[in-house]
Amino acid sequence: MAAKAEEYDSSEIRVLEGLEPVRLRPGMYIGSTGYDGLHHLIKEIADNSIDEAIAGFANKIDITILTDGGVRVDDNGRGIPVDIHPKTKKSTLETVLTVLHAGGKFGDGGYKVSSGLHGVGSSVVNALSTHMYAEVYRDGKTHHIEFDVGKPTMELQVTKGSPREHGTSITFYPDPSIFKETTTFDYTWVANYARHQAYLTKGILITVKDERTGARESFYFEGGIKSYVKRLNQGKELLSDDIFYVDKQVGDTGIEIALQYNDTFAETMKPFANNVLTPDGGMHVVGFRTGLTRTVNDYARKNGLLKEKEDNLTGDDIKEGLTAVILVKLPDPQFEGQTKNKLGNPEVRGYVDKVMTEYFGYYLEENPAIAKKIVGKATLAARARKAARAARDNVIRKGAFDGLNLPSKLADCSSRSRSECELFIVEGNSAAGSAKEGRNPQIQAILPLRGKVLNTERARLDKMLANQELVSLIKGLGVGIGDQFNLDGLRYDKIIFMTDADVDGLHIATLLMTFFFRYMPQVIEAGHVYLAKPPLFGLIKGTGANRKIDYLYDEVALEKKLTEKIEERRKAGTKIDESQERFKQAGYTAQQRFKGLGEMDAKQLWETTMDPENRILVKVHVEDAEKADAVFTKLMGDQVELRKNFIQAGAASVNLDDLDF
Repeated sequence: MAAKAEEYDSSEIRVLEGLEPVRLRPGMYIGSTGYDGLHHLIKEIADNSIDEAIAGFANKIDITILTDGGVRVDDNGRGIPVDIHPKTKKSTLETVLTVLHAGGKFGDGGYKVSSGLHGVGSSVVNALSTHMYAEVYRDGKTHHIEFDVGKPTMELQVTKGSPREHGTSITFYPDPSIFKETTTFDYTWVANYARHQAYLTKGILITVKDERTGARESFYFEGGIKSYVKRLNQGKELLSDDIFYVDKQVGDTGIEIALQYNDTFAETMKPFANNVLTPDGGMHVVGFRTGLTRTVNDYARKNGLLKEKEDNLTGDDIKEGLTAVILVKLPDPQFEGQTKNKLGNPEVRGYVDKVMTEYFGYYLEENPAIAKKIVGKATLAARARKAARAARDNVIRKGAFDGLNLPSKLADCSSRSRSECELFIVEGNSAAGSAKEGRNPQIQAILPLRGKVLNTERARLDKMLANQELVSLIKGLGVGIGDQFNLDGLRYDKIIFMTDADVDGLHIATLLMTFFFRYMPQVIEAGHVYLAKPPLFGLIKGTGANRKIDYLYDEVALEKKLTEKIEERRKAGTKIDESQERFKQAGYTAQQRFKGLGEMDAKQLWETTMDPENRILVKVHVEDAEKADAVFTKLMGDQVELRKNFIQAGAASVNLDDLDF
């Protein structure tokens, strides 16, 4: 007989009120409760100030990281309304800060253009903060209200006089019970955010201050996104110093585009909608690419730069070496999710296509020398693409990317569960031999490298596929390359660079990093790339079966260990002979300096660098893609002077033994 079902009635249904849903499921509103989610709080508040600037009502914003862990955002905009809201019967200021979907971004009375979509930003920040203080300056008065965990702790107070004629000041303190990973704000993140917003809003002054350290920066760019393109191309050889720029209104949508070509093989694209970065693109990017590709092909055909029998240039050919910033401003943006990664408004595609086709067409006609260089670069890219396809097809016929014919030098693991598999890319045959002998063959694969791989910063795909070391790597990873890349094919959860801790080893690691950053960035973004950190020193005590080694990973750790051991021996009454070497004073019989992985036997390599229980791995992740791009350009590009200056500037403060990537 079946058991009696438990009663299921209205008492089982929970109705969440006010800001309760935000605290219960914060990730739905800010993406995460880690580092990114924490800093998203600043963005939600500051974006409201940016909206005032976009609308033409503010030209100054201050973002201050406070010594007590909070953040204050001030602007000189109109000030959030403070009159009684007809629906809530509370002040509009309190309503905006406590009610989801309440704000000036609905209807026609607030903003024609805004970066906020759902109208939940300020109230979400309030809900996820232990305290929030808001001040509004209007009509010669200061209006003040305070909140704890999203709930007002006082009535709106009004006093005569204010520090400025109009504006808003919001101060908040993130709740550590929500942000358990960290509640410490990163000044660099805030400064980068402010810099980008200043680029995107011509004529606005944004100042960032950190009261913890005294750091302070101000950002103001009269050139707007033209200045942004100039910065993105810094350190690169340009096809021309001139920057194409257009700023037009189509219907109710503003379209602003700046672009410039350099001599690299990569594209740098920064698309924005209402000042919000849309990293996954969207309709504005589709329209831009369509217009760009059509316009370049039309010009090339019309001026005889493409022969009659030649195929049209593809979008991939034309985007090689392109740096572009696209900014659209529209009244009703359709973003995907609160984090706004992609713009979905279909009409924007046609608007951007139209502007690009017309005005970039004029630009090419008026600048024939630049146009010829752009078409010439794209034509070379087309030839390289065809050569790469032929090389790839040849490699595929040999079984390179089908997973059935793995590289002969790869010592694969037996497991076929990607989640537990690791690939060690090992410098040198000697170290690879020890790694193969010492590994766990169930989950650890070894791919030895012979010498230094090709510098892919200055190499197209066809040249890469002629390099046997890189082909072996691509083949072993299983993801393909170029337009055949598919992250789902990745055969290993961890890809670990294991190189010597010297100049050559660091160079090899940098070459590998360049390859992944330029040609497989998705692998890095998905968190699959790591750097092994082998020890630099071994302190040896005893001999034979009683032999024991303490491994240290840098000189600081070595000195600390020796100091501690010497102090322990002193306290124990042991007489210390200070004329002896430090390791002998500490009670060790020998000290070993590992100059390379090849100096370790299989047991040592396993214990120090490969054993998941004891090893140190450094995960590679890109915090700032623009900064990373600039560093790779300096280190791996062909401008020797840039690289020389970079090295000279940092040489005095760098100890290779202490490098932690």
